[in-house]
Amino acid sequence: MNYRHLLAALLLGSAIAFPTGGLALAQAPLTLPEAVDIALGADDPSVARLEQEALAFDDKAVAESQLPDPVVSAQIANVPFPSLDYDREPMTQLKFGVRQALPKGETLALAREKQTAQARSARFHKSLQEQQIALEVRQTWLELSYWRDARRLTLESQRKVSELGGVAQADYASGRSSLQNVLRIDLETSSLDARLVDIQRNEDRARADLIRLIGPLEGARPLASGAPILPPVTGEDLIRERLASHPSLRALDASVTSKSRDVDIAAEQYKPGISFDAQYGIRDSRSDFGSVGVAVSLPLFSKKNKDYALRATKRLREAERLARDTQALELERALRRDWAQYTRLGEQIEVYETDVLDRARDTREAAMAAYGNNLADFAELVRAELAVLDTELTLSRLRVDRLQAQANLLFLSGD
Repeated sequence: MNYRHLLAALLLGSAIAFPTGGLALAQAPLTLPEAVDIALGADDPSVARLEQEALAFDDKAVAESQLPDPVVSAQIANVPFPSLDYDREPMTQLKFGVRQALPKGETLALAREKQTAQARSARFHKSLQEQQIALEVRQTWLELSYWRDARRLTLESQRKVSELGGVAQADYASGRSSLQNVLRIDLETSSLDARLVDIQRNEDRARADLIRLIGPLEGARPLASGAPILPPVTGEDLIRERLASHPSLRALDASVTSKSRDVDIAAEQYKPGISFDAQYGIRDSRSDFGSVGVAVSLPLFSKKNKDYALRATKRLREAERLARDTQALELERALRRDWAQYTRLGEQIEVYETDVLDRARDTREAAMAAYGNNLADFAELVRAELAVLDTELTLSRLRVDRLQAQANLLFLSGD
């Protein structure tokens, strides 16, 4: 283990053992755009694999567009038996020959175009993978930020409930209230402790997901406070116009082109194959012989094979076109779903910010005033305090859900 890996392991261990301790003080907060940049620059194996595939197809495009190697032959022809006397018969000779076969039709050029199309498809898949990594980082960062805020809000509510516990104990000591109120506070405090454990569990899971994407050293950093920064989304119609250039569709378009070249190559097999021969014969004390010839293969008895091969390539091309149409429908469905989610969550957030949260806080204040005037029981006061917590958690969840829907829309628009 080198120094860098050792340092990363030590920092990660400190982050796990002391999630709000020295590491948070030593490192700058991690912003959402920074997390995306780190993930895209981390040389993810899935991205590197696709680049290697594209390079392999580039190499195959060159390799498969070359002529086949010539065939060189050497033989002793017309040797008399049983004497094996090389000088006895005038036809005995030492022959050298070369044969060059030419692929049928435009097979070489079509093979090169096919491999080039597959290279383009691999590179579009690479671009798609990079966009998916950016989307996953955004989703994970936002999820982690929600559980961080949920822990903060719950701890704050637990502190307020504990303050109410002091009031309940004072009232019980003065004979103003019963022991039930004190026990109720203990119950609610224990329930909040259990909720905090569940929040920490989800926060740890989100942190582990983030570490997988950006590494242990960067993933252990505390998140930046404040509203997350995401690029703005354009209108639904503008996003729909950009779907045609989505890398998932462009990769399938390149695959359709590759399948089309397969169809063209299968059609070329109906053409005759041509090969050229040249031979030179050496005879002892006699004139040498030379010959040049052309051989043509006639596709007379393999037509059925070629018919089925051509039909198969056409079916595979049609299957790839259908896959492309299916992906276009999936992108359209995702756009409609995420745009509806983004829009309706915005409306719901506005209701909570302008009405629900204020009413919950007003209800808490009214319950406290009523309890001070002996017009409400203690249980109602506790319920009002917990209702504020639930409302704040719901609002925080709605905000994160809307940002995650915005991240989905950015993925669809290519941002």
